[in-house]
Amino acid sequence: MSFDPADFRRVMGLFATGVTVVTAPQDGEVHGMTANAFTSVSLDPPLILVSIDKRARMHSILPDVERFGVTVLVSDQEDISNHFAGQRSQKVIERLEYDWTDGIPVLKGGIASMACHLWASYDGGDHTLFVGRVVHLDASDGDPLLYFRSKYRNIAK
Repeated sequence: MSFDPADFRRVMGLFATGVTVVTAPQDGEVHGMTANAFTSVSLDPPLILVSIDKRARMHSILPDVERFGVTVLVSDQEDISNHFAGQRSQKVIERLEYDWTDGIPVLKGGIASMACHLWASYDGGDHTLFVGRVVHLDASDGDPLLYFRSKYRNIAK
């Protein structure tokens, strides 16, 4: 390779993405993490994919509980994204609310959400690609929170 991981990360940052929070229940708690490596896979059956770093706590939770939620964040939810990316905030914790479907939590207030059962997982280098079968979805109006060149963006800006 003629480039290092930092170069690869910088170049991949030129692809604008939406911002999601992946959530999963375990031992009576909701665990969550911010992820922008998310995409649809199939319409029939309805499948989505999230890529999760093998060092992340969520990486060991998903195979254990075999269900997870994905919430697509709306443009004014940067603080929620930061919270689930490790910048914990008591103010965010106090206002977090979840909708539950089939024992699967999704954040309230996002532009879209999906409750999923784990369908398959695949090795992806330092990440694992988790494919979920969507069992419930919801959508609302609003502008999505975007991420581009290591900064949050929104369509209106």
